[in-house]
Amino acid sequence: MRSRSLLFVALATAGLVFGSGLAIAQVPTPAPVAKPAALSDNLPIPDAPAPAVNKAWVVMDYATGQVLAGGNIDTPVEPASITKVMTSYVIAAEMAAGKVKANDQVMMSEHAWRSGGAGTDGSYSGFEVNKTAPLVEMEKGMVVQSGNDAAIALAEHVAGSEQAFAQLMNAYAKKIGMTKSHFVNPHGLTAEGHVTTARDLAILGRALIRDFPEAYSYNKIKELTVGPITQPNRNLLLWRDPSVDGIKTGHTSAAGYCLMASAKRGDQRLITVVMGNSSENQRAVDSQALLNWGFRFYESHRLYEANKSLATPKVWKGDANLVQVGVAEPLLVSTPRGKYSQLKASMDLPKSLVAPIAKGQKIGMVKVALDGKVIAQSPLVALNAVEEGGFFKRLWHELLMWWQD
Repeated sequence: MRSRSLLFVALATAGLVFGSGLAIAQVPTPAPVAKPAALSDNLPIPDAPAPAVNKAWVVMDYATGQVLAGGNIDTPVEPASITKVMTSYVIAAEMAAGKVKANDQVMMSEHAWRSGGAGTDGSYSGFEVNKTAPLVEMEKGMVVQSGNDAAIALAEHVAGSEQAFAQLMNAYAKKIGMTKSHFVNPHGLTAEGHVTTARDLAILGRALIRDFPEAYSYNKIKELTVGPITQPNRNLLLWRDPSVDGIKTGHTSAAGYCLMASAKRGDQRLITVVMGNSSENQRAVDSQALLNWGFRFYESHRLYEANKSLATPKVWKGDANLVQVGVAEPLLVSTPRGKYSQLKASMDLPKSLVAPIAKGQKIGMVKVALDGKVIAQSPLVALNAVEEGGFFKRLWHELLMWWQD
């Protein structure tokens, strides 16, 4: 493999050249005149304001999935009611698959009522026992009021039992990249083996926002009335910061006070997770501090669009002499503010490419580095197929390749 490196210049709007004669990514607007760096851009980023009392915490950039800061991010912790975000994800996925519908009538079974209703120590929704409500309303009771009874009723409706639903939770968790989580129930009350990590919860929040925005939108509802009972959302940041639109609180004596929060300011969204905090107010204060820090010191950039040619390396023995390569998915990166122009890109491409080459075939890698550290990378794939050339061309190229070697 060989690497060609160069400096990114105004990546968001300018063309990018990868090595002499390789390729130019065309963009309709010219490169802007670079602005002088602000004095603060040359200063080190201060440490993130880690919660004084916590079991784990993390700040993640939504667009890239990049962890900006954190502590004990892969340490197993009890998720408490943040578990219900996983329950929401499963319900939304099953709805998308056509297995359940928003207007399904969900029964508040006696088991759900006795295990998670008003007679228990946990949070409840207030739906009447042995009566039904539309699935979407029952889900709002779970999300806004953190109703354990609603979570159980929904699990029974979707999968038949809590145990069967937990199997779905674990299957979907694995699918979206939650590698260190295991769920036993849909509500988050303490149970043996019911654990996750701060990183996994941030991954979950990102997946819900990305995959099921309508289901995610329930998390910003500030209060909900069920029958005669009106209960507020326990996420205090919904009242304190207009950029916050979710996600979920949690609390048990074993887990402490927990909060997964997300905010969007301009085009940038961040996700924070604070686990094992000391109080309802303190988890909000600490989450707010982490959000403010992340927005102040980091920014997100889209470097390359999907299926746009970044290079045209030579192909031997093909019916064409060149192949276009690019990324199959948009390549995004999070950088400290003021460091964008210091990004450097490199491509790793094979010394020789020999036909046939299939469209979508992995050709190499593009890597983006800052201060010598790779902060983003993506496979380079063939954007077009190159079939084998004719007999005489293949023979001639065989001789040329032998001569070059």
